[in-house]
Amino acid sequence: MKTRTDLLNGSILKALIAMALPIMATSFLQMAYNMTDMIWIGKVGSNSVAAVGAAGMFVNLSNGLCAFLRVGGQVNVAHSYGEGNREKAAKFARNALQMGVILSITYGVTICIFRKSFIGFFKFTNADVIKDAETYLVIMGAFIIFNFVNPICTAVITATGNSKTPFKISTAGLIINLILDPVLIFGVGIFPKMGVLGAATATVFAQFVVCVLYILYMKNDEQVFSKMKFTRPLEKDIISSITKIGLPATIQGVMFNGISMIIGRIIAVWGETAIAVQKVGIQVESISYMAADGFAAATNSFIAQNYGAKQFSRSKKGYTTALKVMACWGILTTCVLVFLPAPIFRIFIDEPEVVNLGVNYLRILGYSQLFMCIEILTSGAFSAYGKTLPPSIVSIIFTGMRIPMAIGFGKTVLGLNGVWLSISLSSVFKGVILVILFIIFMRKFSKQNEQFNKA
Repeated sequence: MKTRTDLLNGSILKALIAMALPIMATSFLQMAYNMTDMIWIGKVGSNSVAAVGAAGMFVNLSNGLCAFLRVGGQVNVAHSYGEGNREKAAKFARNALQMGVILSITYGVTICIFRKSFIGFFKFTNADVIKDAETYLVIMGAFIIFNFVNPICTAVITATGNSKTPFKISTAGLIINLILDPVLIFGVGIFPKMGVLGAATATVFAQFVVCVLYILYMKNDEQVFSKMKFTRPLEKDIISSITKIGLPATIQGVMFNGISMIIGRIIAVWGETAIAVQKVGIQVESISYMAADGFAAATNSFIAQNYGAKQFSRSKKGYTTALKVMACWGILTTCVLVFLPAPIFRIFIDEPEVVNLGVNYLRILGYSQLFMCIEILTSGAFSAYGKTLPPSIVSIIFTGMRIPMAIGFGKTVLGLNGVWLSISLSSVFKGVILVILFIIFMRKFSKQNEQFNKA
């Protein structure tokens, strides 16, 4: 069975769809992966949701920390693959994974040691929430390696035009999580009721299985990944190239998560219920951004491979085609969140007070979905050309604006809704400005190519 899509020849739309559908399906599986925890934890109570939400922010920080390896690895592997240099592609993949292991161990030890200080940042007053949050953080921190290695594997495999394998492996992980969540959270048969600890255990075990499956696939992939020799030391030139492209993405990711934590601290003023609303709201909103992430990853691989093959016109057409698709998706998700917020939120928590707050969150954030989708897609396109600095700068500036806006709006009659508004507005600004910058970049890029061809 053919697992890799030819991104260098044939119909652009068909190639993008062939790549994007498995990646988007994988993204939805990841969304379902997270939602599964929230649905079952929500049945325990909003306090448990708040605990997982607070601890989860530090777990999510791992995504930002490994972004330079994921983004830098994917772009460099795609460029090398487009050039036809499989051995070089394998080197980039190996070095990215080796660095991921080193970084994950360092971060995991840190959050386990300083768990009390990290959870104390949110100034919770409920002792049970604090205890559950620390428990969840310790378990996830001890096995945080999977949060680093699995995304890097997904990225470098996708870079070679294979989005089907990550989808299949993610499906296996989701099925395991779906089975274990209710069993370990509520206790079934010989398994005791574990609550938040059960949710963490189920997630970690599922991630472990996913990691094993990735290793087995890479070991048997004769085209690229079987060429990786993990006994070899890190190579400075390879790490330098990965870091050069990926570092802005890491700074962006870390800043984004840091700002999100500060926003979480601001939200905590309204109590644990508000934190629970944000946590569930983010999971619902992921309908939009996880799909955009998936399509952006497909577009990134498409553009990067064609850039490596020096097919610049085809890479440009790939972005414009993807932009039309994402615009339609953004409009659709806006309609869903604005017109159907209550029934969606009740899937997670059915407490009347929490639902009312959740409806406000989904409606306010709903209006920014189109802009968030095109921002994510355009960031992926910039990265494919090795230009990760522009989207990082835009993201840091306008995501940072959420803090003063949240404080200011929160003091008005809007109250908590003012915090949601600050998040929504910043997404609108980022989407509009980033697309304008990309258009300017492509015009300059096209002129440079014309001058090069004439010479």
